[in-house]
Amino acid sequence: MTDPRFDPFATDPALDAAAAGSVDTLDEAALTVLRSVHEQLDPMPATLVERVRFAISLDHLEAEVAQLQRTAAPELVSRSDLDQVDGAQRAHSVTFTSDTVTTMVTITPVDAAMVRLDGWAAPGAGLRVELRLGDSSHHATADEDGRFVFDRVGHGMAQLVLRPGDDSVGQRPVITPAIEI
Repeated sequence: MTDPRFDPFATDPALDAAAAGSVDTLDEAALTVLRSVHEQLDPMPATLVERVRFAISLDHLEAEVAQLQRTAAPELVSRSDLDQVDGAQRAHSVTFTSDTVTTMVTITPVDAAMVRLDGWAAPGAGLRVELRLGDSSHHATADEDGRFVFDRVGHGMAQLVLRPGDDSVGQRPVITPAIEI
């Protein structure tokens, strides 16, 4: 026989009665204090809502999802924090892989508000590349070497969608995870 203290399906009549009751002013005060504690000790990340929207907005459910490749060098992380090295801002590189395409993007600060994304995809000739950034989209086409560029884009959560240039039947788009630029 299972000990009721450790049975996850056991019910407590006193708790069941309390849960069935209505929320009163004492409950509201306790919840307000609890919310304040969480806001101070473990606040919601500023970009959480944007990240959730990116995750939900995968409008191509049949798409192939690329994976972010981890790098050992700390200067190659996918954060938007602009590192300063001897007064100069440093570029960041991020690589994504999938079964059908590998994509590397270098993020170079242009100024405090804008970055340049230089990308290379292999195989990438003619790929149509969409950069989703917040509520906006930017478009480019990869050249014969798989190179594409987004000259001046703002900071925020970004995601690439790579589509075959010739709309080949049976080829799915490749969607990268969202990164902060």
